[in-house]
Amino acid sequence: MNSTLLKKLSEDLKRGDTDIWSLDECHFYQHGTTLAMWIPPEDKDPTVLQYPTRKGVSVFGAVNIRTGEFVGMMSNVFNAITFSRFLTVLMKRGKGKKMQIILDNARYHHAKLILPWLEEHKDQLFLDFLPPYSPKLNPIERVWKLLKKLRLHNQYFPDLKGVIRVVAKQFLLWNGENGTLRTLCYME
Repeated sequence: MNSTLLKKLSEDLKRGDTDIWSLDECHFYQHGTTLAMWIPPEDKDPTVLQYPTRKGVSVFGAVNIRTGEFVGMMSNVFNAITFSRFLTVLMKRGKGKKMQIILDNARYHHAKLILPWLEEHKDQLFLDFLPPYSPKLNPIERVWKLLKKLRLHNQYFPDLKGVIRVVAKQFLLWNGENGTLRTLCYME
């Protein structure tokens, strides 16, 4: 991580009066990915089934850096309205502490439409933007990678409902405090 940002977040974590959440959006596609596979030596021309489409499901997600708690919401589109809806869902998970949200610089994160909403809730949450073009600094990127590895790699989905089902199932499994996600998103 960027050393200045890491130092700031480390100080915020030590204070303990703020819950730090890492937030991002992700797309999960029906066509799937082949990560690795075993093929018998006698099979000279293996066939790997993949659905020929770019259909997918879009999701907002956030992970609490301290506890590993995960919050996810499926969405048809990413814009200021759906972003503010997700922030509302996320705020309901707050435990009386102020919420600091680490996120990228997507246009709708800065939209004028959400400024009044952010002003109204400034005592409950604030947004902490990452430097431009730095997705590797956002801990939730590791969560998306893990979800794809656990649920989507080497899978054939004949319809989009299958993708939605496995993503939703993983969201349910990550409900509440989670040691795996806490370790994955650990910051000192």
